[in-house]
Amino acid sequence: MPRLLPHRDDLLIAAAGLTGGLVLYALGLGSRPVVGGLPGRLALLALAAIAGAELLRRRRPLAGLAVGVPALALDLCSGNLVTTTVMFTDLVYAAVLYGPPAAYRLLPRACEILSVSGMLLAVALVRRPDAVLIGLALAVVTVAPAWTGVGVRRHRDAAEAARLAAEQTVLLAEMDRRQAVGAERARMARELHDLVAGHLSAIAIHSTAALSINEEEASREALGVIRENSVQGLAEMRRLIDLLRRAGDADEPAPTPTLDGLDALLGRARAAAHGAGLRFALRDGRAPARLPAPVELAAYRVVQESLTNAVKHAAPGEVTVELARADGALTVRVTSPLGGGGDGPRAPGSGAGLIGMRERVALLDGEFTAGPAGDGTWHVRAVLPVDEEST
Repeated sequence: MPRLLPHRDDLLIAAAGLTGGLVLYALGLGSRPVVGGLPGRLALLALAAIAGAELLRRRRPLAGLAVGVPALALDLCSGNLVTTTVMFTDLVYAAVLYGPPAAYRLLPRACEILSVSGMLLAVALVRRPDAVLIGLALAVVTVAPAWTGVGVRRHRDAAEAARLAAEQTVLLAEMDRRQAVGAERARMARELHDLVAGHLSAIAIHSTAALSINEEEASREALGVIRENSVQGLAEMRRLIDLLRRAGDADEPAPTPTLDGLDALLGRARAAAHGAGLRFALRDGRAPARLPAPVELAAYRVVQESLTNAVKHAAPGEVTVELARADGALTVRVTSPLGGGGDGPRAPGSGAGLIGMRERVALLDGEFTAGPAGDGTWHVRAVLPVDEEST
């Protein structure tokens, strides 16, 4: 919203110029009229007009200059006061500094043309060498303040551009920080889910069995599985907490599971699904060469979450885990009998596992699909690109 009142500095400049001009006029220190010979009291009118124009130097600089030009002409014709000329130079300076871009570009050139034209006209009319002084006087009154305004405006614009660049840098840094925090939270959520969900699912399944079966031997077996999974889940949680507490030790690599541990993973799944009629089979078609650590971790977590989901949801039958490496990619496929009948899932699920698997595969620019097939099975398939040079 534009200012309705003049700036404080503009008020001070106008008051100082008006007061100085009145003092000079009262002391009779005004010069003789340059041309015209109008009454000397009209110099006071010119002084008042140009002092009023100073009030517009920031809000309407071009309007102030438009008022100042005839006021200066009247002053020159009625007895020049130095303060009137000084205030006019300030109006030229303000028009360049505060005016629109067109004034910033064109006004200094216009002042140069005016000074040269005035000098040539004076030489042609007067035909004396001292007529050159008229051009110099015009240059002092117009060209000098105009180019001074150009220099100050360039410096001001450069400072403003630097300030905006600094603010943009701060904004981008804050956006990067938030993205990094969000990515780290998502990674921690995936790790926490993958580490604990399988153990908690086994605990939920076997605690339900222990509560619903009155056979002492079966209840003891279920409680044994519950205890084993509780201990393993607690150990995994402690390991994760320890890793978070030692996050500053960037040089110490964190232990990560590999595909060599799939047999143990299937063993835990068999124990968790004891009595549910599930069989587990591993078909490992990988080449002997090692895989990059990120690919191994992602593949392991996909198998781990798929087995957890099978334990919770699959119908009785065989759960197969297949690994194949071909055409620069590792393909992980887990197939399980499609559940959906009976009393519902053996343990509740939230869908976070599928989200985590999809995120892990996407981070490696891979492909992920999960859903029912036409043969009554549930398929999970992940294709993970393998950089052959890094293996």
